[in-house]
Amino acid sequence: MVPDAHSTGTISVPLPDPQATDRLGARLSALAEPGDVIGLTGELGTGKTALSRAFVTALFDKFGYEREEVPSPTFTLVQLYEFPSFTVHHFDLYRLEKPNDVYELGFEDALADGVSLIEWPDRIAPLLPIDRLDVVLLQGERENERRAVLTPCGGWPARLARGHIVG
Repeated sequence: MVPDAHSTGTISVPLPDPQATDRLGARLSALAEPGDVIGLTGELGTGKTALSRAFVTALFDKFGYEREEVPSPTFTLVQLYEFPSFTVHHFDLYRLEKPNDVYELGFEDALADGVSLIEWPDRIAPLLPIDRLDVVLLQGERENERRAVLTPCGGWPARLARGHIVG
């Protein structure tokens, strides 16, 4: 997780199975607004892309769009999904060489009026806005079990309360 002095505490969300990860992604997507940044941190295989996939898929359903594939942007570094209110920018910055390289991926546009899902946000830590949601995904004791630790910064605590996302 990228530490931030503007955080108001953390919320731990148990994810006992992949469906729980999907539900969390869908609940977060319901709170999404233009300009949002959600940083996704965790070891390889802890569900960063799965959570992003659930987030985007819930928006396809919300807007009545035909579901499309939501691949990991590991090699493309960013995938875009256009919706009526905003475009979702799904970044995977694992292979990013320098923080400023993110601007070549449309990061300024994403911050202005898109929603940014950022895997490996530590790669651009100095460039992240204060108002964001940091999500750390941790491996659980069982094979498909995970835990999400949400650290809301800026206006996110109130939004998470409205969305009934509790630990």
